[in-house]
Amino acid sequence: MMNRAPYSIDEDETLLMAWEVVERSGQCHLPVIRQDGGCAGVLDRAELAVACAAPAVTLSRRKVRDLVHGCRTVTVHPETSMLHAAAVMAEEQLDALPVTDPHGRLTGLLTARDYVAAAAGLPPHTGQAREASHIRATLPGLSPRRREPEHGIPIP
Repeated sequence: MMNRAPYSIDEDETLLMAWEVVERSGQCHLPVIRQDGGCAGVLDRAELAVACAAPAVTLSRRKVRDLVHGCRTVTVHPETSMLHAAAVMAEEQLDALPVTDPHGRLTGLLTARDYVAAAAGLPPHTGQAREASHIRATLPGLSPRRREPEHGIPIP
């Protein structure tokens, strides 16, 4: 049920880049990866939006690690039952839970949206991040911006 191919970002990247990744990928949660390959935490769209209220000059200097530093990262392993993972999310009041291997490397991301989709009988992960079978590297390239169908009458 988890997203096995979420976009992620290195903790040394800027907040400006993190916002760009969230915008282009359409994800609501962005896993942050440490230099050793371990999962440092997860940023959510709202948290980034608040942080991105600063001037662009500040955003181009401030690092992603500034937002996740000092935060405790709760993770589960791929063999963890869905019931236990849901209990962890409820107990810790999380909307997203990183799934890591025994070495702490990100293998997927489990979100509240995944549980809602499963409860509704809908297929999970209908976005483009589902296509790959491994964690997507965000850099050096970013995914192309998704084009939404235009509705209504264009105003010249």
